[in-house]
Amino acid sequence: MARIAGVNIPTNKRVTISLRYIFGIGPAKAQEICSMLAIPDDRRVNQLSDEEVLKLRELIDRDYRVEGDLRREVAMNIKRLMDLGCYRGLRHRRGLPVRGQRTHTNARTRKGKAVAIAGKKKVTK
Repeated sequence: MARIAGVNIPTNKRVTISLRYIFGIGPAKAQEICSMLAIPDDRRVNQLSDEEVLKLRELIDRDYRVEGDLRREVAMNIKRLMDLGCYRGLRHRRGLPVRGQRTHTNARTRKGKAVAIAGKKKVTK
């Protein structure tokens, strides 16, 4: 199993797919990395030589911000917005959608599980 940027990437998948397991590398960047190192699209991770894995690791460490550094940067950006007290920061603070979505219905991912509100009891005769 190859370990790149502190992540064990799956060995039985194609290189472009396996690189996506690293936080900060998506389909476009994975394709770009493979083309820079001249790795064919159909190549699997377990078919890579030790040299190629080493080149992959060095390229990602040198040219891309991934995993811990990227997570820290995103968290700092959100914290900055919250400290400023701007609208987006307030939405983050309250755990509500940030990008203008409706909250009357939906928004369950951000708001959490729905809490039932006790209504009027039915009068039985």
